Amino acid sequence: MTQNNSARFSVISMNVHKGLSPLHRHSTIYQLRQKMRTHYPDLLFLQELQQEHRGRVKRFGHWPLTELTHFLSEDFWHDWHYGKNVEYPDGHHGNAILSKHPLHKGTNYDISAYRFERRGLLHSIIQFEGADKPIHCFCVHLALFERGRERQLDEIIGYIEELTHDGPTIVAGDFNDWRNRISAPMRAAGFNEVFEVLTGSPAKTFPSMKPLLPMDRIYVRGLKIHSVEILHEWMKLSDHLGITAELELL
Repeated sequence: MTQNNSARFSVISMNVHKGLSPLHRHSTIYQLRQKMRTHYPDLLFLQELQQEHRGRVKRFGHWPLTELTHFLSEDFWHDWHYGKNVEYPDGHHGNAILSKHPLHKGTNYDISAYRFERRGLLHSIIQFEGADKPIHCFCVHLALFERGRERQLDEIIGYIEELTHDGPTIVAGDFNDWRNRISAPMRAAGFNEVFEVLTGSPAKTFPSMKPLLPMDRIYVRGLKIHSVEILHEWMKLSDHLGITAELELL
């Protein structure tokens, strides 16, 4: 929860699996909204958000009729930014950032490494009231293959250097980096992964029912890390577990 100090805040990152259970049998979007609101983070970094899908409405009669960013954020998070990565006849999905505070919405950069696998890097900026520095926020979903992730990481670090000027920055999302090859170049760029700092290794988040692989990360620069947690109780809501951290602007 947010502290009285406006520079202290919480974030959650999660691949929401298009609002479906791990085996695609059930809609989980209502439960996800409830769980997210229970934690009420200042910032949500979401991947594979099914912003629109007409087929879901037909298959699951209770599927939300509004865009999912609006459905999730209504009366809780005051601003949101969505980046479309994949489009198809029934709709589209991508990355999203939801915020309790106003966002300056940047660009959704196409970082696709392969034609068959569309990926994006979504950029927004948040300025806490009373804080001297803005925080650059990047929501990312990387490729399944390591060679593609290497190319994507070069692009991501290039965008970060161009946009942030070494200012406070969060890069969160599904990195698909089960061999943990990304942390070294991210450290070289000035970033620390929140679970590595406090527990010694990234969080194991995939598959959600028996997490063995460290896929999901929250990298930070210019921020103090107070606590981290794997959201194990969300195991039936996606094929990934959510992760959360409490941070403070230095």
